[in-house]
Amino acid sequence: MALLHKDASVAPKWRRVTTSLLALLGAVALLLVLVYSLQRFLIYLPYGSVSPLPEELAGGEEVEFVTSDGLELGGWFVPARERGRRAAVLVANGNAGNRAHRAPLAAALREAGVGVLLFDYRGYGGNPGTPSEEGLHLDALAARDYLAGRPEVDADRIVYFGESIGAAVVVRLAKERPPAGLVLRSPFTSLADVGRLHYPWLPVRLLLKDDYDVAGTVARLDVPVLVIAGEKDSIIPARQSRAVYEAVREPKRLVRIDGADHNDAELFTGEELVGEVHRFLEQIVG
Repeated sequence: MALLHKDASVAPKWRRVTTSLLALLGAVALLLVLVYSLQRFLIYLPYGSVSPLPEELAGGEEVEFVTSDGLELGGWFVPARERGRRAAVLVANGNAGNRAHRAPLAAALREAGVGVLLFDYRGYGGNPGTPSEEGLHLDALAARDYLAGRPEVDADRIVYFGESIGAAVVVRLAKERPPAGLVLRSPFTSLADVGRLHYPWLPVRLLLKDDYDVAGTVARLDVPVLVIAGEKDSIIPARQSRAVYEAVREPKRLVRIDGADHNDAELFTGEELVGEVHRFLEQIVG
């Protein structure tokens, strides 16, 4: 009888433990569902409307082009200072701000004697649409085809400049529309690798809708590549940018900027960055 009494007292405890475990599992499942459903709101950071064309890009013009899925995107085309069909740079932005924040970069690139196209992805800079990996790819395709069709641009001398997530965008673009060269500023190896770094407690690879396999894609390209990384980058560690560089085929160059974090001025229009990009452009497009 005593044994039966003991067994009866244990049962409610197991029921309480089981109930607690089920509640915990339910909470975890709900969290994962929320993360999966809302992940693109966490990944993409669209920035509002764009200011008018700034003074430093005098001679440039407001442009529009349409993606293959029917979205009209805005951009700025800044022609080279010299007349005739010239080389040009397509700039794919990082994940913050809009094209107005890249105006100093465009001004610096123009000093190298090339034209420049700045544009905003879908959902950014007042553009319609919602960002996704496939969507940004369609945006970059439309931007590149628009740039190649400009009478001032030599379509065989277009260089892609991608920063951070924009590096992933231009690497995929290069597979479909090979450029004369690629500049990758703060590239990551894959979105899953970045996610695991910042959210180590989540099964990131299982949850992600977008992949951005930069290292895997760039390894299959046959174009000159310049990789630029900040040694103190707290968002995309320099080791990931170096891994991208190691995956690249020759000819290639890696530039590491001492003390630079992801959003520091040195990685936007710093003297070392601008100088390296100018030398790269001179080597591959004259």
